[in-house]
Parts: sequence; structure tokens; C-alpha cells
Amino acid sequence: MTTDTALSADDFVAALKAHDQRYWHAHPFHQRLHAGELDEEALRDWVANRWYYQKILPQKDAAIIANCPVGAVRRRWLDRIVYQDGRAEGEGGLAEWLALADAVGLTSEEVLTERRVVPGVRFAADAYVTFARTRPWTEAVAASLTELFSPDLMAERMSAIRQNYRWVRPEGLRYFEKRKDAARDDAESALDIVLANCTTRPLQDAAIAALSFKCDVLWSLLDSIEHSRTAA
Repeated sequence: MTTDTALSADDFVAALKAHDQRYWHAHPFHQRLHAGELDEEALRDWVANRWYYQKILPQKDAAIIANCPVGAVRRRWLDRIVYQDGRAEGEGGLAEWLALADAVGLTSEEVLTERRVVPGVRFAADAYVTFARTRPWTEAVAASLTELFSPDLMAERMSAIRQNYRWVRPEGLRYFEKRKDAARDDAESALDIVLANCTTRPLQDAAIAALSFKCDVLWSLLDSIEHSRTAA
């Protein structure tokens, strides 16, 4: 097999799923979060900074739709924007994240003004949007495949928060409760799209590199939050 020979579907999927080892579930900050080692302010900082990442997801998805010439893919991808933004004010994943913020003791003003957002988080999240706007749409879809690894993380996080952060009001966990199933469905849909459209070795290699980039984005978000806590 030469480097120009396309991977089989099974080998391609295996190369994508191998990024599980680079997913942010292994980051020291997430490890401490799940072990119950964060104080209240550290948990609030995480929620406030993660808001910025959540907020940019519909913009990232809109960029994919704008760049994609395939109507069937655009129709499938549109659901992601609706999922986060909702069909009306107060609905959707972003509203549920604000409910989490309220449950950990943050005000809407603190979150929406983004005054707790550290520069590295802003830089990494903005880089993800720029990637989706400027790279081929297949690469941007492939970057979303970190969702392959997230359902188990969502379940672990809900359990950890319920057990170790009992001061967090339980209604704030709706985002995680819903997202673990939605992430599984989104990952399967994105993987189908990538497999159907990345059929040459260069396209496959670009998709694998895109997923690697996304892992770097997520890891950088937590690096920045962790560094800001250490430097404070």
C-alpha cells in the first residue's frame, strides 16, 4: 500500500477513532473536575469559559453549511444550529448552558459579558470557527468527530457533579443529560458524511488531520483555563 492508496473504510474509521487518546477527557483539569477537586470558583470559571466555546458552535456550523455544495448534507447539518440556538428564545443547548451557569452561582450578566473568558480560550475557540470558514467543508465536518468520544464523558461528568458538587442545583445538568444522546447521533451522522465524501487518500489524510486539530483546540481550552487558575 502506498501513501496514495485510499484506506479501507474500516482502517479509516480506526484512524479517526484512535484520536480517543487525545480527547480532552484525559486533560488534568477534567480529571480534577471529575474527582471533585475543584473549588466553587474554579467550577464557575470552567462554566463561564466553556460558554464561549458553546456560543461559537452555531457559527462554526453555519460556516460548514455555507461552504458545502451538497444540499443533503446542508439539510442534515442545519439541525445542529437549531439544537444549540433553539427554535425560540430560551430554548436549545445555549439556554441549557446558561441554566448550568445559574445552577453554579453565576449571573447571566457575568456569562454573557464574557468577562471571565481568558484570552487563550477565546483564541482557541475563534481558531475553530476560522478553520470551518477557511478549510474545505469535509475537513470541518471531520473536525466535529470529537463527538465520537463525548457520550461517555457526558455520563461521567453528570455522575461526578452529582456526587462531588452537591451544591450545584440538579436542574442545571439538563445540558449534559440531553447532550450524551444527541452527541452520539451527531457523531454517527458526521461519520457517515465523512466516509461518503472522503474516498481518496488525500481527503482521508486531511480529515484525520482536521480531527487532530480539533483535539488540539479542546486541549488548548483547558490549558488556558488551568493556567489562568494557577496564575491567579
